[in-house]
Amino acid sequence: MATSLIFLLLVTLTFSSSTLISAKSNTTTIETTCKNTKYYKFCVSALRSDPRSPSADTKGLAAIMIGVGMTNATATATYLAGNLTSTVKDTDTILKNVLKDCSDKYKLAADSLRLTIQDLEDEDFDYAYMHVLAAADYPSVCRNVFRRVKGLAYPAEIRRREVSLRRICGVVSGILDRLVQLS
Repeated sequence: MATSLIFLLLVTLTFSSSTLISAKSNTTTIETTCKNTKYYKFCVSALRSDPRSPSADTKGLAAIMIGVGMTNATATATYLAGNLTSTVKDTDTILKNVLKDCSDKYKLAADSLRLTIQDLEDEDFDYAYMHVLAAADYPSVCRNVFRRVKGLAYPAEIRRREVSLRRICGVVSGILDRLVQLS
């Protein structure tokens, strides 16, 4: 009886310590990966909130962040196309056109991030980096479209979403830099 109790205790301790080591090594992977980014706290927070992160390597963490960016860009395109255009008066064709242009730019940002996933799979980090930079820049084009129309204010919600996508792309760029260091 005492032998089986000791055996059970050893098995439990072994399992517990390996689980702790695994969790600690994953935390270390996330933290080490995020140290290469401009937005360390955001990077760590975003990656820890994704259930796939515990089993992901650096390349997997990059793919997770790219997915976050794709979700952001797609949601913003949908927001612009649906929510804002449906609330604009039919007679305000200038604003409708600006919102459509902006929606299209965010769709292009999402497409660029989709290409980044393929580049990541192919370990073509130069193209991945180029596509991330493009994705980060498309929202700036939206902002510039608003600026070109006299008297048209750039909405705070769109500005917030632009900053968010730029931050996500900055994190992805930093992770890509880390992958280049590791290769």
